[in-house]
Amino acid sequence: MTNQDDQFKKVISHAKEYGYVFQSSEIYDGLSAVYDYAQNGAELKKNIREYWWKAMVQMNENIVGIDAAIFMHPTTWKASGHVDAFNDPLIDNKDSKKRYRADVLIEDYCAKIEAKIDKEVEKAAKRFGDTFDKEQFVATNQRVVEYQEKINSTLSRMAKSLENEDLADVKALIEALEIADPLTGSRNWTEVKQFNLMFGTKIGASAENSMDLYLRPETAQGIFVNFLNVQKTSRLKIPFGIAQTGKAFRNEIVARQFIFRMREFEQMEMQFFIKPGTQVEWYNYWKETRLKWHLSLGMGTENYRFHDHEKLAHYADAAADIEFKFPFGFKELEGIHSRTDFDLSQHEKYSGKKLQYFDPEENKSYVPYVLETSIGLDRMFLAVFSNSLKDETLEDGSTRTVLALPSVLAPIKAAILPLVKKDGLPEIARQIVEDLKWDFNVVYDEKDAVGRRYRRQDANGTPFCITVDHDTLNDHTVTIRYRDTMLQERVNIDALRDLIKQDVDMRTWLMKM
Repeated sequence: MTNQDDQFKKVISHAKEYGYVFQSSEIYDGLSAVYDYAQNGAELKKNIREYWWKAMVQMNENIVGIDAAIFMHPTTWKASGHVDAFNDPLIDNKDSKKRYRADVLIEDYCAKIEAKIDKEVEKAAKRFGDTFDKEQFVATNQRVVEYQEKINSTLSRMAKSLENEDLADVKALIEALEIADPLTGSRNWTEVKQFNLMFGTKIGASAENSMDLYLRPETAQGIFVNFLNVQKTSRLKIPFGIAQTGKAFRNEIVARQFIFRMREFEQMEMQFFIKPGTQVEWYNYWKETRLKWHLSLGMGTENYRFHDHEKLAHYADAAADIEFKFPFGFKELEGIHSRTDFDLSQHEKYSGKKLQYFDPEENKSYVPYVLETSIGLDRMFLAVFSNSLKDETLEDGSTRTVLALPSVLAPIKAAILPLVKKDGLPEIARQIVEDLKWDFNVVYDEKDAVGRRYRRQDANGTPFCITVDHDTLNDHTVTIRYRDTMLQERVNIDALRDLIKQDVDMRTWLMKM
């Protein structure tokens, strides 16, 4: 088993052990690729959502937020192309009877080559030490160059085949690369077929009067169909954006990698409506702005990269992903797409209603172009959680597990600990909890020795531990301990609120953008 697999297993078990993510319906043996967010997970998820909303909506006077329904008129999905074209290429292994996404098998093959490149870079870095120039090595080392060429040619051929709907060539590529079933090693594959990802349902009281509906596979269409309503009621002038967070549903063939790919998930999307012809500048603006938002959380520039799409959706004129280094390699975290006027034009055509903007400066009406930013909230959760989980060896040789979450996102901001359960210390600790809970999510913890409580809060991601001891009775001071450095200092009880606020306030973090 690789280190990556080990690390990912740790992430999954830590998420369960510390009340972040549970398997859905676990007492009934669970439901594949459906998860519940537990008490700490629900808080972390809410904090990520709020951090996005504040940066996207509150800080931009020309962006507003809506909350559209999950159910939409079925013609919506005909207009958007989802009924006819929302498919994944599916392949079955005849021996194992397991089903896979053909494109994911090929991408995983390339990821293994990428892991070989990383190994070569790691070896060279050790060999050359401080003089090592990674860029030059990657560009000139023959083995690395060959690996990279193999990745590029493979992905390029796959993109072309999928674009042309040449599914026979996708299978031929799998066979040429000798890709085997990951479980059994069998190479006995069926043909590649297309599989529609939408969940169908019905609305109506009786079978005769019911209408076929779909659970929405994305939140964007709720924004497009409300474009005119929002524009008229808010009197916004182009360029302006409409943001939304909410659940979406996809009947994934192979939902895997924990909460990375689920059947029920949450998106945070913003559609930015612009004048035709300005899409290049806005595309670059939003690429840069969204990356800054990610970097403001301090999770390391080396863990992010842009991936420009070779295979563009038929309506797009540019698309890029912000990829993050998950425990299983670099994968898509957020998409930035220049969607042209496809969406509004399609809804005009299918609804028979005009979806145009009257530009007072140009004195004419036109269908706006759209620039989209779309991030998976569950993927963002996984990125933050997996990046924060660390095992540290301390100076005395002991080890600790710490979940070093960005403090702005941490579910619990402070734990209040009475040193002992007597002498009036619990009463003072309870009073501090009563005072701080108006501003922060805090907990009271009196079980076990104080050192064990510190470790428990470290593993839970709590940025501050505040200990009430016998000196507190005399001088009104407490010990505050910082999770990341483990440093401790005495502070006055009255200073606690400002000290915590300074560290966890969204303003402090977003100012880094």
